[in-house]
Amino acid sequence: MQTLLPEGWAPPIGYSNGIAVDAGRIIFVAGQVGWDAQQRFQSEAIAPQFDQALANILDILAVAGAKGEHICRMTAYCCDKPAYMAARRELGAIWRKRMGNHYPAMSMIFVSDLLDNPGKIELEATAVLPRTP
Repeated sequence: MQTLLPEGWAPPIGYSNGIAVDAGRIIFVAGQVGWDAQQRFQSEAIAPQFDQALANILDILAVAGAKGEHICRMTAYCCDKPAYMAARRELGAIWRKRMGNHYPAMSMIFVSDLLDNPGKIELEATAVLPRTP
């Protein structure tokens, strides 16, 4: 996996502008909200929901033999921009706990609502496992 940063560009904080991979097995993870395995929300706050949604993605990837380091693209949908902005430091700590210093190409989209209440944030991901000989 190669992080793409054009010459002269300032490095982005918390994401990569682009990622290049030699595709092996590609894994697409549907949007995951902050509920547990029985589809119950344990919190209405954005940080615990983000933590659970990211954990859900990692659990799904594990079924395919992948890890967080294989994620090359992630999209986040959030319906509470003020809560997101207020929790950025805490969200960053959760990211580092679960993902370390791996920052895929990412987009953050603010939306009016999510399907699953009381969901505040939804994450979807694309991961690529390296080719095996």
